[in-house]
Amino acid sequence: MMKVTWKLADGSEIAADVANGLNMMEAAVANNVPHVVGECGGNLSCATCHVYVDEAWREATGEAGEYEDAMLDVAEAERLPSSRLSCQITASDALDGLVLIVPEP
Repeated sequence: MMKVTWKLADGSEIAADVANGLNMMEAAVANNVPHVVGECGGNLSCATCHVYVDEAWREATGEAGEYEDAMLDVAEAERLPSSRLSCQITASDALDGLVLIVPEP
C-alpha cells in the first residue's frame, strides 16, 4: 500500500492510499480526481489520464515508453518534461508518498 497525492489547479489536493499493483489512473478514477478520465481504460490509446509528476518523483517513476511518448503528443493539456500518462505508473512501496499534478484541460 502506498499514499499518493494529486495536486489540482485550484490549489486543492486529494490524497489516498493505493494498493500495490493498481495504476495511478485507476486510483485517480476511484478517488474522483477531476480531469483524470482514463477513457481507454488504461490501454494507452487516449491520453485522458495525463498528469505531471512532481519533480521529486520523476526519477522514481521513470521515463515514458515509446507508445506513451507518442500519446503524450496528443494530450489536451500542455506537454511538459514531467508529463506522464497515469495509467503507466503502477503503485508500489517504492512510490509511497508520490505527488502528481493534474493539469487543467
